[in-house]
Amino acid sequence: MSGRFVRSSKYRHVFGQPTRREQCYDNLRVSRNAWDTNLLKVNPQYLAVNWEAGGGGAFAVIPLEERGKLPEKMPLFRGHTAAVLDTDWNPFSDSLIASGSDDGKIFLWRVPDNFTIRPDVEPDQIQDISPVGKLSGHPKKVGHVLFNPAAENVLATASGDFTIKIWDIEAGAAKYTLKLGDIVQSQSWSANGSLLVTTSRDKKLRLWDVRQERPAQETAGHSGAKNSRAVWMGEHDRVVTTGFSKMSDRQLALWDIRAAREPISGFKTLDSISGVCVPFWDDGTQCLYLAGKGDGNIRYFEYENDKFEFLSEYKSSDPQRGLAFMPKRGVNIHQNEVVRIYKSVADTYIEPISFIVPRRSENFQDDIYPPTTGITPAMSSAEWQAGKEAIPPKISMEGIYDGTGLKEVTPTQNKPTSTITADTPKPTEAPKSTIAEPVRAEPTPVVVRPAPSMKDQGASMAAMVDKFADDDEKEEEIDDASSFEEVTKPVERATAAPVVSKPAPPIKEKEATTPVTSTPTIETPKITIENPTTTTSTSVSDDIAEIKALIAQQTRTIASQAEQMQNLTAEIESLKAKLN
Repeated sequence: MSGRFVRSSKYRHVFGQPTRREQCYDNLRVSRNAWDTNLLKVNPQYLAVNWEAGGGGAFAVIPLEERGKLPEKMPLFRGHTAAVLDTDWNPFSDSLIASGSDDGKIFLWRVPDNFTIRPDVEPDQIQDISPVGKLSGHPKKVGHVLFNPAAENVLATASGDFTIKIWDIEAGAAKYTLKLGDIVQSQSWSANGSLLVTTSRDKKLRLWDVRQERPAQETAGHSGAKNSRAVWMGEHDRVVTTGFSKMSDRQLALWDIRAAREPISGFKTLDSISGVCVPFWDDGTQCLYLAGKGDGNIRYFEYENDKFEFLSEYKSSDPQRGLAFMPKRGVNIHQNEVVRIYKSVADTYIEPISFIVPRRSENFQDDIYPPTTGITPAMSSAEWQAGKEAIPPKISMEGIYDGTGLKEVTPTQNKPTSTITADTPKPTEAPKSTIAEPVRAEPTPVVVRPAPSMKDQGASMAAMVDKFADDDEKEEEIDDASSFEEVTKPVERATAAPVVSKPAPPIKEKEATTPVTSTPTIETPKITIENPTTTTSTSVSDDIAEIKALIAQQTRTIASQAEQMQNLTAEIESLKAKLN
């Protein structure tokens, strides 16, 4: 077989497109803190960058439209007394951001209206931004902060005190505390905000039932000594982890949260590069992106049939240390951009990388832009604490494409969704079975009507002629015979031979089939029972006569065709002679 089978996919030709240097965010001072955490976070309006600042900790917020070389002095978000280790944007408010620091504090900030990094004032008069809220409770550094994706004002913070605290930022208090016993390396919420997956330095993968303050699943993760990362795959009951083997090979693993003892299909080796591999799950395209810290490569896979099919790899000579992934509602739909990743280069500038589906059409591509999560929460923090589970309503990407704004297309949906879809077909199956039963109760008339061949039809006609030639005594003897036997005897010539060997009560069967005795198919075997030898010889002689007649007719036809051929040949020869 020539050629090679190519798997069908809408995203097989997705390619990564870098941004020109003048369109990047230049002249930055990205934090050089050695703590392995997130340096960048982005939403459709702003980009947050952990800043290398003296005299305490700070981070910068850059409006996305203000590209190019940034000023030497610009307003920073200051308030921490030590380096900022992580930030996270509120998924339901693009101007609200939380930060965690080496000083053990969690601050909440609000970006002012019409905020700019190039204010129309003298550099000495630039005012830094102060926090609007403060959460205290961790005695050691806070390395990870993450908002709940479904519940409003619920925040998870992971600390060096080996705990994760779940905060109600409206009340300003920690509602739940998860005790891990070691340093948290990554955390990720489920789509409905009820479960939290964590990886830690003790090489354990834990799935937390947060409101019960205990792990629902706990298993051994990647065996390597370096950091591992975990990300929840949207609304799937699946988790992806990246880590290292004992031989320091980078690995990828897919986990089923209902049976998380071992990964599905085991640990898959990626390469032997030493940098941590940061996973990002795109729920709209069902694709997984893996970006390595310390190298410039970003590879991406498509999820299908519980495995990841490799698509391609974006390669760059500029290594990345910080990475941020744009939410789906912030991509450029007019350029068929499905994912945008921001990476820091040499800690001095940030380069956006667009992953584009190559298409020529100028219309909205609804097959690659399904509805995505909007900015309306599924529940309040009080409802979440009471045990509610739901997924936020989705918005139409076509509204963003047309410029008509965010339009909700699906309401808030309770989880798990499988219980909703499984219950609906049950009432429809029951009436089908009750209607089908009386149909199965009437197969008996079909048995007495075997499909006759051409030969059988010829024999039946011959038998009918002989029947009318018999005397009255033979007809009376035939009437006394069982109609069941009369029907089954000729079946010996067809495919239903086993039916002949089954005896049945003659009286009942005759009563059941008496109205059918007037049809030719039932009367045909009567002659076979009375005088099978005569019938057989008669049918055979008739068949032989028929065959002889057919042979004679075919012989005449062949002779006629041969004569015509001779005439045509003679005409052709005469035409050739005339032409010569």
